[in-house]
Amino acid sequence: MSSLESEGKWIKEIQARHELSVEEIERSLHYARDLLSGREFLEKYDQGVTIFGSARSEEGSEFYEKAKELGRRLAESGQIVTTGGGPGIMEAASRGALEAGGTVLGLNITLPFEQKLNNYTTDSMEFRYFFARKVMLVDSGKAFVYFPGGIGTLDEFTEVIELLQNDKMPNAPVFLFGSEYWQPLMELLKHFVVTGMMGQKDLDLVKTTDDIEEVVTASNAAVARRLHMAQHHHGSYNPAWVKQ
Repeated sequence: MSSLESEGKWIKEIQARHELSVEEIERSLHYARDLLSGREFLEKYDQGVTIFGSARSEEGSEFYEKAKELGRRLAESGQIVTTGGGPGIMEAASRGALEAGGTVLGLNITLPFEQKLNNYTTDSMEFRYFFARKVMLVDSGKAFVYFPGGIGTLDEFTEVIELLQNDKMPNAPVFLFGSEYWQPLMELLKHFVVTGMMGQKDLDLVKTTDDIEEVVTASNAAVARRLHMAQHHHGSYNPAWVKQ
């Protein structure tokens, strides 16, 4: 019996025992659909650079323009640029990459406000659940860049750091772009180290910068290194949870 047949049998057994309601089973299948659709979507592409940041940053603002420039430089370097597909920083990075002729992926999510797919992607998909979208935002990248943002950006940042900290994904460059903006967060992380709540090696996973070229150079090196490993061991696509 295949694993899919086994899972189907298991679901029917749960239903027959009335351990879960029909609504609970259907919700769980929606979770699975989001994850499987994301996996199918990403299988078409090599991993590139994933860029995060506020949906509220406006065109013409400092970090919108810098994200746009970073997207352009990454595309010129041949990197795939992936964002959450929405406005603000996500739009800026996507726009810069698309205008430079790059491949731009938008992993969008259905929300009651702020989030609708921007006009600067070459391919995209829409998620129903945040957790599934975060899995794919991690899987899509071999390097991660966080522009100024709020709770959502912080959540996405801590997700990647926790995975790296616990050896649940391959090593990857992690940049907080905008050193002055991120200084309070870095002070908090240093406080964690001083009080024994976090190791210095975990703090060393993070690099603050204001230098676009530093990000591009590190991202190019990371993408090239892991693409070589993926092609040698697994084909063109190497999921982020496959440890080096």
